[in-house]
Amino acid sequence: MNASAWQMLLDGAWTTIWISGVSIAMGVIAGLIIALIRIARIPVVDQILVLYISLARATPLVTLALFIFLSAPTFGLSLNRNVAGILALTLNTTAFNAEIWRSAFRNFSREQREAAMATGMTPWITFRRIMLPQMMITSLPGLINEMSFLIKGSPAIAVIGIVDLTRVTNRISAVTYEPLPPILVACALYMAVIGCLVWLQRIAERRANRLAM
Repeated sequence: MNASAWQMLLDGAWTTIWISGVSIAMGVIAGLIIALIRIARIPVVDQILVLYISLARATPLVTLALFIFLSAPTFGLSLNRNVAGILALTLNTTAFNAEIWRSAFRNFSREQREAAMATGMTPWITFRRIMLPQMMITSLPGLINEMSFLIKGSPAIAVIGIVDLTRVTNRISAVTYEPLPPILVACALYMAVIGCLVWLQRIAERRANRLAM
């Protein structure tokens, strides 16, 4: 491969990283909010959120990206490809993250909540100071796993014209008629990004273990 091909691969990798990164950040936060709302068991809202989670988890990313990008003008919205791609990834990962957060909350020790309330802590302070830090630790493996799946599933947004790493790989292969080199480089880049996530997870778990000792 020549220098131009390498630059295209790096640009495609950067597109994948920043779009996935924004979607992950939004999905983690939105998932936590949805989990808290579901835990509150608000009658109508809870049913709506259950429907959303079921649909988002069952809908392929390719279909979701196409639906958002092509149907937006029908509702008077003008979304560029990047925004539509981020929205599709965020809607997908939020549904999974919501269930991860909700599971962490349900498995949290009831005795700790009662002890905190007995000392005069309000529910909000109890959640922020005691529950959330521990929920983040217990949810970390599941969240990192979901982040990895999102990055590996992000090539689906290429269907709406986003030039991500996989799309660039296909373009180079079509021009050079040598598919193996760009595919190997793309695999290495995906592995590097996901490897960084796993590395950060291990660092966070080690620090958490030290604080718990």
